[in-house]
Amino acid sequence: MSESARVWLPDPEEVWRSAELTRAFTPGDQVLSLRLEDGSVLEHRIDLKSNRLPPLRNPNLLVGENDLTALSYLHEPAVLHNLKVRFTDSKLIYTYCGIVLVAINPYSSLPIYEADIIHAYSGQTLGDMDPHIFAVAEEAYKNMARDERNQSVIVSGESGAGKTVSAKYVMRYFATVSRSSVQANVEDKVLASNPIMEAIGNAKTTRNDNSSRFGKYIEIGFDKKNRIIGAMMKTYLLEKSRVVFQPLGERNYHILYQLCASSHLPEFKDFKLSCADDYLCTNQGQCLAIEGVDDAADMTETRRALTLLGFSDSDQMSLFRILAAILHFSNVEVKAQSADSSSITPDQHHLAMFCELMGVAYQDMAYWLCHRKLRTATETFVKTLSKVSAVNGRDALAKHIYAKLFGWIVDSINRTLKFAATRRCFIGILDIYGFETFDVNSFEQFCINYANEKLQQQFNLHVFKLEQEEYMKEEIPWSLIDFSDNEPCIRLIEARMGVLDLLDEECRMPKGSDDTWVQKLYTTLLKQNVHFDKPRLSNTAFIIHHFADKVEYQCDGFLEKNKDTVNEEHINVLKMSKVKPVSYFSVFSMECSLKAGGNTKVHSGNFRQSLTLLMDMLNATTPHYVRCIKPNDQKAPFTLEPMRTVQQLRSCGVLETIRISAAGYPSRWTYQEFFKRYGVLVRQKDVQTNFNQTCKTALEKLIEDRDKYQFGRTKIFFRAGQVAYLEDLRSEKLRLACVSIQKTLRCWLARKKYLRMRRSAVVLQKHVRAQQACRFVRLLRWTNAAVVIQKNVRMWAGRRAYQRERSAAVTIQGCFRSYKARQSYYKLLYEQKTVVIQSWVRGWLARKRHQRYLAAVVLLQSCVRRLGARRELKRLRAEARSVEHFKKLNVGMENKIMQLQRRIDQQVRSVSSTDAHPRPRHSLGLYCFVFVVAESQAALETNRQLEKELLEERAHYQSLLSEHLQLEERHGDLQDKMNRSSAVRCLYAVLTFTHDVTLCCCVLQDVTRAAVDMPVLLKLQRKVKELEEEKRSLFGQLNRREEAEQEKSKKTVNRAELDTEALKRQELESENKRLKQDLGSLRKSLTDDSGPLAPPKPGSMPYNVLLEQLDCSNEELEMRKEEVLLLRSHMVRQTAFKHKLHTLNEDGELWLAYEGLKETNRVLEGLLQDQGRAHQQEVQEVRRELLGVKEESGRQQQLLAQSLLLPKEAQVEACLQHEITRLANENLDLMERQEGQDKTVRVLKQQLKSYAERLEEFEACARRQSTVSQIGIPVNITRKEKVFQGMLEYKEGDESMLLKNLVVDLTPRSVAVSSLPWLPAYIIFMCIRYADHINDEERVSTLLNSTIISIKGVIKDFETVSFWLANAGRFLHCLRQYSGDEDFTKHNTPRQNEHCLTNFELSGYQQVFGDLVIQIYQQLIKCTQDQLLPLIVAGMLEHETAQGVLGSMPASQRKRGASVAEEADAVTVETILQQLSLFHGAMRQHDMDQELVRQAVRQLFHFICAVTLNHLLLRKDMCSWGKGLQIRYKAWQLEEWLMEKELSDCGAKEALEPLVQAAQLLQINKKTPADAQAICAMCSALTAPQIVKVLNLYTPVIEFEERVSPTFIATIQDLLRDRSEPTTLMMDVKSVFPISIPFVPSLVVMDAIQIPASLHLGFLTRV
Repeated sequence: MSESARVWLPDPEEVWRSAELTRAFTPGDQVLSLRLEDGSVLEHRIDLKSNRLPPLRNPNLLVGENDLTALSYLHEPAVLHNLKVRFTDSKLIYTYCGIVLVAINPYSSLPIYEADIIHAYSGQTLGDMDPHIFAVAEEAYKNMARDERNQSVIVSGESGAGKTVSAKYVMRYFATVSRSSVQANVEDKVLASNPIMEAIGNAKTTRNDNSSRFGKYIEIGFDKKNRIIGAMMKTYLLEKSRVVFQPLGERNYHILYQLCASSHLPEFKDFKLSCADDYLCTNQGQCLAIEGVDDAADMTETRRALTLLGFSDSDQMSLFRILAAILHFSNVEVKAQSADSSSITPDQHHLAMFCELMGVAYQDMAYWLCHRKLRTATETFVKTLSKVSAVNGRDALAKHIYAKLFGWIVDSINRTLKFAATRRCFIGILDIYGFETFDVNSFEQFCINYANEKLQQQFNLHVFKLEQEEYMKEEIPWSLIDFSDNEPCIRLIEARMGVLDLLDEECRMPKGSDDTWVQKLYTTLLKQNVHFDKPRLSNTAFIIHHFADKVEYQCDGFLEKNKDTVNEEHINVLKMSKVKPVSYFSVFSMECSLKAGGNTKVHSGNFRQSLTLLMDMLNATTPHYVRCIKPNDQKAPFTLEPMRTVQQLRSCGVLETIRISAAGYPSRWTYQEFFKRYGVLVRQKDVQTNFNQTCKTALEKLIEDRDKYQFGRTKIFFRAGQVAYLEDLRSEKLRLACVSIQKTLRCWLARKKYLRMRRSAVVLQKHVRAQQACRFVRLLRWTNAAVVIQKNVRMWAGRRAYQRERSAAVTIQGCFRSYKARQSYYKLLYEQKTVVIQSWVRGWLARKRHQRYLAAVVLLQSCVRRLGARRELKRLRAEARSVEHFKKLNVGMENKIMQLQRRIDQQVRSVSSTDAHPRPRHSLGLYCFVFVVAESQAALETNRQLEKELLEERAHYQSLLSEHLQLEERHGDLQDKMNRSSAVRCLYAVLTFTHDVTLCCCVLQDVTRAAVDMPVLLKLQRKVKELEEEKRSLFGQLNRREEAEQEKSKKTVNRAELDTEALKRQELESENKRLKQDLGSLRKSLTDDSGPLAPPKPGSMPYNVLLEQLDCSNEELEMRKEEVLLLRSHMVRQTAFKHKLHTLNEDGELWLAYEGLKETNRVLEGLLQDQGRAHQQEVQEVRRELLGVKEESGRQQQLLAQSLLLPKEAQVEACLQHEITRLANENLDLMERQEGQDKTVRVLKQQLKSYAERLEEFEACARRQSTVSQIGIPVNITRKEKVFQGMLEYKEGDESMLLKNLVVDLTPRSVAVSSLPWLPAYIIFMCIRYADHINDEERVSTLLNSTIISIKGVIKDFETVSFWLANAGRFLHCLRQYSGDEDFTKHNTPRQNEHCLTNFELSGYQQVFGDLVIQIYQQLIKCTQDQLLPLIVAGMLEHETAQGVLGSMPASQRKRGASVAEEADAVTVETILQQLSLFHGAMRQHDMDQELVRQAVRQLFHFICAVTLNHLLLRKDMCSWGKGLQIRYKAWQLEEWLMEKELSDCGAKEALEPLVQAAQLLQINKKTPADAQAICAMCSALTAPQIVKVLNLYTPVIEFEERVSPTFIATIQDLLRDRSEPTTLMMDVKSVFPISIPFVPSLVVMDAIQIPASLHLGFLTRV
């Protein structure tokens, strides 16, 4: 043993004490240097003979294990310490020890037996959850159902250990998880037997307030469906002596005190009972009441149980009559007349009441109590009895009556609980006394200990068998394990010439006595059996060495109790009784008589026979063991006395189980669990894909001794202590890793500190040297200052004289120069005004000359074109006179000519009526032609002129853009070269050539502020260039589009150009208006001085530039006005000219040409307008982009000016920050554009889909028309649309067919996806409307009731339930919407209000269908919960999201042996989310109301939270820091799922709050009072028991964590004591939130609903 190793030392008070080695132990040392936990030093001497060292202590990580066999060191102190930690610190009363469940009585009520906990353990594998009595019951129930083999649960322990309560909980578990197959509730009857048996068989002892004074074995039978069908009870060794005697501080059986407490009831008046203190059989112990127990209330419960088990009122009264008789009989006084005779006075009140209640004669009973009949071979005579013998006879009769009454009650219960059907299997529950040893041990303790010897033998054999099966299954070499067999002790008791055999022999002797019997024991067994011994100071006692301890028995009373004789004459008197139970007792009179004669078996023989039958029955079943431990004799809650506990552990066989396990390979790990825990000990190069081979390679290097472990098929088996050795290696490896981390961290901290100190020293040196330099500089400055002062004084004197002379000369020069400057200014002003006048005159002359030239050219062009038109007209006339041409023109035009002729005639008549001189018939057409020709020529000329001007304007704009670009490039170059002063001078020269005054002003202000930072400026220049290139590309696209539009317009018919000129004129006028508006806005901006960009002052260079631009705009405006005037005059001349050509129309064809031209013009006008609008939009977009570029340039320049004022480092950071901001804004703009494009794509897809549907419809119509055209002449027949009333007509009796097709045979998947939602609900309601319309009440009620029945019959699986929940909810909304109630009809359209019900008011059925919706909703929740339940625990608790990162607790021995989870089939939280998505998708697919979907999701999340939290509270291995982190992450995934489904506000997130708080509770600090305050404030959704339970279960999984101290838990309990909330431990899994069904009106109109043919509802007719 190394230094600091911890060991256990024997201690007389605490049994074992912990100590730590202060010096390493080496072989040969005789003394161990130890330090106890209290700090004291101890020298422990080693026994040289045995050379046994103190047992080692397990690592702290293994302390508190659920299974004792999982401990590395298996010995008595380790077991005791593990139980103490679990019981006192963690408040856990159950612990596994192999196949044994150790249950310690807490002497306090715990909330761990509710129905929720029963359901939590139901279906779980033994070891998956924390140890519990329910886990053992579930294991027995599951084995019985799976293997069809009988099971037994053996509950043992000494009095006060909690055997009866444990057996009661086992029965309650079976009754809860199994339902009976008959109408009578057998489970309740089985449970009702408990209060009856406790009343008649339990009593208060010094060790237990409810001690069972008999043993019982209950067989609970099950049928083929594993449901309880009945039960049968067998009892053993009732303590009859308690009826007549109780030690001090104890009580008689409870039923007697209950009867006395209820003596005031009317039905008990005839018994004439008083309080229990008045009767000898109830007052001997001087303990009449039990604290916290109400005997009267218990009597009520007992009577209720008797009634439930079939005891009639008469039977109950007979029972209580006999008990009252026993109470009176105990007070019967016997007076001694002599030494050998006694008598009873005639006026004995209690004896009279006894005889009255028992229905026997007073004289007979009084006589035979004092006399006895003796028989010999020849005669019979009567003998008087002494007082002692008479009293013994009285007590024997009382014990006999009570024992027979007890047996009669048990038989009656068995008759009631008899099996109603064929029993397939049963589970037996054995509640039997444990090993007992008192100060005075008599015949009862001897029989109890004998029974425990038999049970211990059976237990040892079973444990040995299970160990052998485990080794063989894992293919481990099996070697015989030596275990202590108690067969010699059993042979000592039951063998021939053993204790019982000698006792029976002595009982048959006529004068046998206890003394002679004990002498025979000494003679026969003292030297022949090592398990038998004689006390040194007594000759009336003997000692037997039992498996648990040696017990000294006093032989007084052995023979009398073994004989168990009753006077035959007393039985004969009872035979005459008319009370039913008493007559039942008389059946045993012959047996008693024979016992008195000594010719039958005595009590020991009967007990031995029943015990043999019990052992045979247990051997035929699969046993499950529960060992109950009594922690202390003071009944203090959660207080464990080591000495008392060790005694019981030795006696109940727990330590023997440990010893058998420790003899082989007690520690067992699966390969995956071993690698997961000890993978840190494996080198990376040794890790293989096969876990088994990796573990084998690692163990061969870690443990040299091959015998210390064995490799099985699925597990690795370790000898005792090897797991602790591996834990030490792992801790050392982690310690070294921590040391390495600490070393590196400390090195970093030290270096950081050194560098900081070095920098500080350098700074100090710098400041010292700077101070010295400052002083030296100050000295130099003083010296230099003196010299300077002298120099300046001398200079001042000389300069003063010089300045007087210079000022005089400057004054003279200034006056002369100002005179010359004024003369020069006047001359320049005169010349400038002269130039302006000349420019205006020359411009006016040029414009006049141009106008004359233009008028002459236009006149010449019109004359030439007129001559060409006349020639063309003559040619056309000649061509028109030819017959062929006339025929070509008139082909198919006869009808048109006739129509035109009629129209011309009408116009002629109208003209003739208004004009006195009639014109030729073709004058109107000629007029139209002339007008068209003239208009077309004018429009053509105008179009050409406008195109020319457009090209000029475009060239002018391009030149301006090029100048702008050149100026900006020049501006950038100048900024690189100019300094601060030169930049200001040059900028005014540049301003004369720029057209953007605002930009130049901003640049001026920025330049004057500071010098330019060249890198930032170059970056900005590159950015400006990029923006200019992008602007040029946009203008190029604009030009290309305009060219494409021009080419497209040129390809159109020439007639379209006739109307274009008028549109151009309108555009020029609109452009003129726009220019005026721009001019007005420009003037307004010039006069506005309050804006951020205030106009320049008059006389400044920017102001002059703006004036020049304004003058140019005015000149352009005047030119546009003149052009408009010329166009208008030209139009007037063309209008006058068109009246001269009216003689050209001879045949009327010009009218047709005119009509076609107008139609073409209208089409072209529409196209031109569309193109114009598109062009305007593009121009506006380009302008906006240009403005954006200008604004961006302004911001860049402003940023540049601001950055120049900052230091260089700050300038770089500011530039980077601005660039990041710009890129972020660009990303946001791109994202917005992408979203807009996505929306456009979706809209286009929808339009494409609609167009495709229209195309299909058009093609179908075309095919139908072609078919019609092939049949005959197509004739268009217009059918009047039929108006429907939104009803479906059906015949009487069609309801069954309707519901069969629409409900029973309909599957949700058979309904088309594209069909109308809630179609079945609408169809049924339309049928209801028809029945209401015809005023048929019977049809309405029949259809509604049949619908309800049909829907209830089909709701089974989730798909169907969700489908009909949606439709039932919609039908309920229809009943409300069309009920005529104003609260609902206000949501309807006028058309929907016409469909309201008229004859019947169906508000009652609204309530019925509301209940139906609630029922379907509950079925939906049940279906989803059934599917989620197998996934929740595995996904939320057991699956580890990040394995190996946070550490893991060594798995329990039992859990590892139960099942090995496969990683491939692991259930994760993603599996739960997928299932939830399936549920949500199905509900949305069926168009369930959104509110119902939200409520369902909230209910499911509550279920997930409740199941997860309940299992967390029942699993100690899940309460760790790492598991809390994983639970929190999984809860976050559930919350993310809610956000994804847009269900965050449905309340589901709040439903998860208890689970989230429990996870946070596992992660928060748990040490200081401040932590306690934080926990109480944080865990508002958890109850106080839940918080305390989680803290008690908290288990460290790594060495650096600590357990929660009991002091901290006590602080938490004090803080939580004032909480006014439920004190339940488990969350209610079956809790259902209130359901609300809000009204949701439908927009569907009933008369628009179409019924698909797939529903097969052809018998319905739309009305």
